[in-house]
Amino acid sequence: MRPGPADSVTAAAFASSWNRVGEGSVYTREQFLDWIAPLKPEDLQGRTVLELGFGNGSLLYHAAACGPARLCGVELGDTLEQARRNLRHVPEGVLELVRGDLTTVDLGTFDVVYCIGVLHHLREPEAGFRAVLRHTRPGGRFHCWVYGHEGNAVVRHVVDPIRRAASRLPWWLTKYGVALPLVMPYYAYAKVLGALDERGVAGLDRLPLGAYSRWIAKRPFPFFHHVAFDQLVTPRTVYLRRDEIERWLAHPDVEEDSTYVLLRNGNSWKFGGRRRSD
Repeated sequence: MRPGPADSVTAAAFASSWNRVGEGSVYTREQFLDWIAPLKPEDLQGRTVLELGFGNGSLLYHAAACGPARLCGVELGDTLEQARRNLRHVPEGVLELVRGDLTTVDLGTFDVVYCIGVLHHLREPEAGFRAVLRHTRPGGRFHCWVYGHEGNAVVRHVVDPIRRAASRLPWWLTKYGVALPLVMPYYAYAKVLGALDERGVAGLDRLPLGAYSRWIAKRPFPFFHHVAFDQLVTPRTVYLRRDEIERWLAHPDVEEDSTYVLLRNGNSWKFGGRRRSD
């Protein structure tokens, strides 16, 4: 089955970003571990691991350092060449990269399946979750991260209307003509909150994007710019409510007592569990 036109357009937009951020991982190991928690590096060691929607391989870069027996990824966008350059250090025979639609591709089952920052850009996010579950072996673990509806009022009401227009522009105009000037005042805001946080000022999380701003304040300006461009270049973004995620996790193939839904930085959700083994 061919991917839907909406997902193909979204994937092409992100490829324009991922192919221009340089080599290596755009994320730190600390960020990777934060995203996959409560999974730990030892949960990947010696296991078969799959990432759905790998971009330029920035997360696979850190997953490889955990020592998986097999590391596989699928990506709809045209980023395989860049990802292979970023992952050329991975031992021969471990890595497998596939270009395809994550909602329809069949790669078999894996001990650990994760999908970070992808489901909320799909035409059918729940279809993406079902693909995560389908690729998880019975008794295996799955983990996802998505934008939350809760805690994102500023982004939904201010940034998202800009995204709808900016995503129709040439990538370079969106990156340098829209994302760059818009992120500058937010960079200053986040840095102020970061400085106040270091001084022990209380109540910062009650400010707009307070928890998220304290987190990103530790990053350099190019990372802010990358995040802003990622926000604005995509033609589709949805913000998922906790109750919708809980409905997904009520799937009969999910082991009921294994599930978790965790608020991250006040504006996004990490969730996962185990696939039922019986």
